[in-house]
Amino acid sequence: METDFILATLFNLSVNIIFTLIALGVGVGALRVIDQYLLKSVDIEKELKANNLAVAIFASTVLIFVAMIVSFGLKG
Repeated sequence: METDFILATLFNLSVNIIFTLIALGVGVGALRVIDQYLLKSVDIEKELKANNLAVAIFASTVLIFVAMIVSFGLKG
């Protein structure tokens, strides 16, 4: 009985991790497409070094987006 619970838990964890990795891949891919096609003239690193607040907010939003994907994927 105890091994069945452990196996079910490991299966659930592996499904959640696979879902998280797929969702993360799609999200990062979408962000790369947006960065390549819509933000061609904006160098994010250069703007961050120049203390541009709008670019800092955008970069932090991207990081929050990635963190939300990972957290929701691991919650199950």
